[in-house]
Amino acid sequence: MPTKKKPQVTAPKKPTAAAAQARRSELLATAAEVFAEQGYNATTVRAIADHAGMLAGSLYYHFDSKESMLEEILRTFLDELWDGYDTVLASGLGPRETLEALVTESFREIDRHRAAVAIYQKESRQLAAQDRFAFLADSQRRFEKAWLSTLEQGVARRVFRADLDVRLTYRFVRDTVWVAASWYRPGGQHSPEEIARQYLSMVLDGIAVRT
Repeated sequence: MPTKKKPQVTAPKKPTAAAAQARRSELLATAAEVFAEQGYNATTVRAIADHAGMLAGSLYYHFDSKESMLEEILRTFLDELWDGYDTVLASGLGPRETLEALVTESFREIDRHRAAVAIYQKESRQLAAQDRFAFLADSQRRFEKAWLSTLEQGVARRVFRADLDVRLTYRFVRDTVWVAASWYRPGGQHSPEEIARQYLSMVLDGIAVRT
């Protein structure tokens, strides 16, 4: 009597590198939203896993801690931000055009990384005190230098008013732009470029009717 052949058992295929990276990016996007909504300290690995529809233990297959997730979220945002900023600063534009380009690039980054910007706004001062997140303070110093230098050049070249307090102006523009992460949602009525144009109009030209 012929014996039945045992069914062959094939091992499950490992996900491709591209699929693994895509899943990693999805998890980071989920974590960023949870961090932004609940706050970093209040967020647990279980909360992130719940939002991702997976077990908390499964999340450790991709990341060793919530700290490593947050670090990757913030580094990715800042690396992209500085890619854009460095391109603007190296382009040889005049002070006003540089200011306009920096503001526009900032809104594009809010569009790409809204949750990361919200986290940065809320958490960076406290996080920067930790060695792991020292890069936040370094980025802030570069950020301040870039904006102050642009404003100072504008005053020196008489593009901006001579009586302009450049540090106060820098703080005003910085806070006015980045606080938009608290209300902006990608895919809304206005594009990042349109919002930047409206903000720049108010900053550079004011809101009163000229007489």
